[in-house]
Amino acid sequence: MGTKTVDEAVDANGTEAKSDKETVDGTGTGTEETPDSAAVTGAEAEAEELDDTEADAPADEDLPAAGEKDAPGVGLGAAAVVSAGLGIVSLTGSWVATVAAARETLVGQLQTSSSATVATQVKEVYGDAWATTALVGGLFALAALIVGVVVLARPAFGAPGKPQAAWIKSVAWAGVSLGVVGLVLAVAKYSDIILGLPSTK
Repeated sequence: MGTKTVDEAVDANGTEAKSDKETVDGTGTGTEETPDSAAVTGAEAEAEELDDTEADAPADEDLPAAGEKDAPGVGLGAAAVVSAGLGIVSLTGSWVATVAAARETLVGQLQTSSSATVATQVKEVYGDAWATTALVGGLFALAALIVGVVVLARPAFGAPGKPQAAWIKSVAWAGVSLGVVGLVLAVAKYSDIILGLPSTK
């Protein structure tokens, strides 16, 4: 009976110790399941960094639309091309000048009598028509000159810090140059300095 009592006591103590061990192990397992403090700190730092990046990024409302950003450059480029085109037309002629010259020739023929002198007939029939052609060419040259100057001067009145594209400047200068040449030639022809009427003497 004494041995049995001791064994029972030992078994009881062993069971209690085992129970205590299981309790400790359960507590330890709970401790292992707790997140590591270093991982938590790294996650918080990453979240703060993302927040700072989003704060530094510009808002979509502050960014200009694509059409608004490109509109000034597109308009100036088109105007520069128009200026160069008008300059070329002032030198090569146009259907407007052709029709105006033909009309002036017809008017001269109707208003000049057959008894008029040769000099008068030449002036009324041909001279006025040539002068009209020169006048129309001069108007095209003047338009090319004005448009080109406006394109070159536009950046001075626009937003600062936005330089004009090099190709726009080149085309605008071409239009201005052609306009000046066409205007000089038109004035010279209109005043009979060059290509004047032939002598009828």
